[in-house]
Amino acid sequence: MKISRFLLPVGLSAAFVLGACTDPGTLRVQDDPNQSAKQGALLGGLIGAGVGAIANDSNPGLGAVAGAAIGAAGGGLIGNQLDRQAAELRQQLANDGITIVNAGDRLIVTVPNDITFDTDSATVRPALRADLVRVGQNLVNYPNSNVQIIGHTDSDGEAGYNQILSERRANAVADVLQANGVSYARIATIGRGENQPIASNLTPEGKAQNRRVEIVIVPSGNA
Repeated sequence: MKISRFLLPVGLSAAFVLGACTDPGTLRVQDDPNQSAKQGALLGGLIGAGVGAIANDSNPGLGAVAGAAIGAAGGGLIGNQLDRQAAELRQQLANDGITIVNAGDRLIVTVPNDITFDTDSATVRPALRADLVRVGQNLVNYPNSNVQIIGHTDSDGEAGYNQILSERRANAVADVLQANGVSYARIATIGRGENQPIASNLTPEGKAQNRRVEIVIVPSGNA
């Protein structure tokens, strides 16, 4: 009973922080270069406290303190890695159309399809290949992460065709990264078609935002 009373606020706090870190509506480039490290330490501490309380059922308070310290240290390391990696990517990438968002627990590198592929094509344009090579090199330098490559389209055309095109484009980006040293074991390719728009498909500007490939870099916890 004591454990349940202790874990309830910890669980609620952890859920709140997780929501704040991963809610797409709140994603933005961090103004504080150490923001991810701070968020990681806070989140790790909350989760560690809960795990420590469960592990030490004879003294859940003591277990929570130990777990919080361990979790905060691990979360802070992951946050520092994301801060460094995001800063290096912003320095390395030449195309201003590519955006990098540090979401606290992952990096999201968004590459608009309009600058990456010709219309109805899944062949990466030569002008963008150099930037994807740099992303690949960055991933090699930070090996303790998994990578999701997610293709998206606007709503023009037939939904089934858009789904296949989004998959082909995600695979094309993955091929460039793999050719530059990123192990396929780290990479998962996903096609979302027209199912996850981030803007209205009723305007040309909105459609342009929806046509994109996202490279999502998620630390594996081994940093």
